[in-house]
Amino acid sequence: MNYEVIFFFEFVTYGPAHYSLPSHPTQLKNIKTENLISSPSCAAPSLFTLPLFAGIRFIVAKSLVSKMSKLQSDAVREAITGIMADSKEKNRKFVETIELQIGLKNYDPQKDKRFSGSVKLPHIPRPKMRICMLGDAQHVEEAEKIGLDWMDVEALKKLNKNKKLVKKLAKKHHAFLASEAVIKQIPRLLGPGLNKAGKFPTLVSHQESLEAKVNETKAMVKFQLKKVLCMGVAVGNVSMDEKQIFQNVQLSVNFLVSLLKKNWQNVRCLYLKSSMGKSYRVF
Repeated sequence: MNYEVIFFFEFVTYGPAHYSLPSHPTQLKNIKTENLISSPSCAAPSLFTLPLFAGIRFIVAKSLVSKMSKLQSDAVREAITGIMADSKEKNRKFVETIELQIGLKNYDPQKDKRFSGSVKLPHIPRPKMRICMLGDAQHVEEAEKIGLDWMDVEALKKLNKNKKLVKKLAKKHHAFLASEAVIKQIPRLLGPGLNKAGKFPTLVSHQESLEAKVNETKAMVKFQLKKVLCMGVAVGNVSMDEKQIFQNVQLSVNFLVSLLKKNWQNVRCLYLKSSMGKSYRVF
């Protein structure tokens, strides 16, 4: 098995940093600084490959392991079981998403630095997530083959930087991917609309599998502090196994706590809730 965790820290100077953690039977003590190399998308050294045991996805970093102790596993499991039971009892006509709802404390959004970070979960929480490929001819052809929404440069030009149309496009999709030749033209073709919506496209090269990139994007969740001390991220859905949801919750909380300036001291409460169900407090 191969578990991969990807972090994107949005620094003003260096841009997104990409940390990839595949699993191999190698001791942590064998990790060397020589493994730190530069990513093509960043000015600073940014791609760090860390060999791990196959079942060690919870050890993303030593600091994250220690921060997990305040979240009681039993409380999380009970909440997930309750959510699944509620969903079966109500028999909804759609697959409910399970969300981790977060309340923070001891933070001043006006004065403190607003954090933003994304992590790839081991299991896709929203398989029906709407993604659009802004592609060149080759990527458009690949997108058609896998049934992915797409727009080429000509279609983007027709939007004519119209703010309402760009906003409508941003609302229609959860995320965007873009070819290298197209992503450079996004500011000129669309203006700042996608960036303001927090949906600036992710670069896809022709050396990557587009389908794999789509699945990777579907597994990503983003934590971003805005003007209020609360947020929510999808961590699963009611069609998943309880164990899969539990693993997603663990990794999500680990990552969130690592972003906070005082770690657990900044966490006021954590709830799990399905789309139409009641909320369960887990912290």
